[in-house]
Order: sequence, then C-alpha cells, then structure tokens
Amino acid sequence: MSNRAAPQSIDEYYNRLAEMEGRLPKRLKQCADYLKDNPDQIAVSTVAELAVGAGVQPSAFMRFCQELGFSGFSEMQKLFRYEYAQKRPDYKTRLAKLRERGGDSPSALLAEFVEAGRTSLENLMHSVNSEVLDRAVVALAGAETIHLVGFGRAFPVAAYLAHALERMGIRSILHSGVGKLESQHILNPGDALIATTFAPYSAETVDWANAAHARGIEIVAVTDEKASPLARLNAHVLEVSEIDVGAFRSLSATLSLAIALAIAVGAQRSRPHK
Repeated sequence: MSNRAAPQSIDEYYNRLAEMEGRLPKRLKQCADYLKDNPDQIAVSTVAELAVGAGVQPSAFMRFCQELGFSGFSEMQKLFRYEYAQKRPDYKTRLAKLRERGGDSPSALLAEFVEAGRTSLENLMHSVNSEVLDRAVVALAGAETIHLVGFGRAFPVAAYLAHALERMGIRSILHSGVGKLESQHILNPGDALIATTFAPYSAETVDWANAAHARGIEIVAVTDEKASPLARLNAHVLEVSEIDVGAFRSLSATLSLAIALAIAVGAQRSRPHK
C-alpha cells in the first residue's frame, strides 16, 4: 500500500495515475486503462462490476486503489461521486444563462417548456421499447411488494407512482431516504423495484438497484439512456429523455410514462387468472 496521501481532486487523481502508469504491474495497468476509458462508471459501479469490466479480480482493483493512496475502493468512489454530482450547473448558473438569452419572462418560459414537453412526449413513443414495457408490467403485476426509489429530480416520479399504486390497492413502498435511514433489508424475494434516475445518476438509486439485483429481484429502470448503470443489472429499461430549457428539465414525458406504467400494472393485476 502507498504511503502517500490520497488524491483530493479528480485532477490530482489523474496526475498521480500518470506518474505511476509506467511502473504498474499488468493487472493494475488493466484497472488503470479501464477507468481511463470509463471514468463515469467509478461513481455508480461496485468494485466487482469494475473488476469484470477490466478483466481482473476484485482484489486487484483494491490493490490499485491502495497503490494510488486511497484506503480502499470506497474512498476513491467517494471522490468521483462528489465530482459526478457537480456536472450539471447549479440553479443560479442556469437562471443566469436564461437571462442572458432573454428567455426568463414568464410567458416565454411557459412557451419554451410547453414546446420542450411536446417534443419530449413525441420522442417517448420511439425511445420506449413496447416489448420491454410489456415485460416490465408483467413483472410488476406479479410482485408481492413494489419498491419505489427516485432521488432529487426523480423523486416526484417515484412519489406519483406510490400514490397511483396505493389508490389501486397495490402494495408498494416509497423509499425517500429521509433521515439517511437504510431500508434495503426489506427487499424480499418476489418483490420488484422501480428505480428512476437520470444523468448524473443518483448514487442512492444505483445502490438500491444493486441491492435488488443481488437478491434476484426484478428491476424496472426508468432512465435516460441505455448506458445508464441500471442497464447492466438485467433490468427492464424504459428509456425516456427530457428536452432542456436553459439546462432546466421538466418531467413531462417521464410522468406520462409513469402514469401509463401504473395503470397498466393495475389493469394486469385485475385480469382474471386462467
């Protein structure tokens, strides 16, 4: 293990890696090469998943992290998760950009969001695979309990699904993360998980999906692209993207998908069994 302090920024991480690259053993070099090509995966993957991607044992990845000065994989992942969360501009920056282009008047904003919503809804018809949607509905309809997770911008989607399923008498649990309470232990065989997240992907949602996958639980992923970390978990991926308005994104298409999904599950469950 290296006696050097762990890198405190992504730039420092890459500088350290450049210094060491020529003297890394073969397996550790494989780790370095894989992470250079897939840096975003560090924030949302388990060490086992990264090891598979690099073609090495998880123990080699742990040694790689320690060689860079980290105590282990968790410390390195924490650095990348922080960086990952900073990728989208904050609201102050987004508002400033709207003012610069003269699009911050109420009527102009309404017109832009209506147009963005219309385009997002049209795109939804092409992005969601109907066969995958059918399989997702069957999986959810047959579940004992449907667990719902979505953090940040995705929370309204999870909350709506909880409301709709409750109104139809379908057993579901909305996991909000209030108080940092960990409740993944209540995932049981026969349950299903609807996980909603968009880039930059919520680490909490990815953690829930990984826990469900480890227990063999069906996962329905509402996300924005096939490269989403949820797609690697044998999930039923329902792909939806929202058009930006000055770096702000509405939920027009996503909520439409959620409404259709919830009602389809209710209809499936109400059908008489043959």
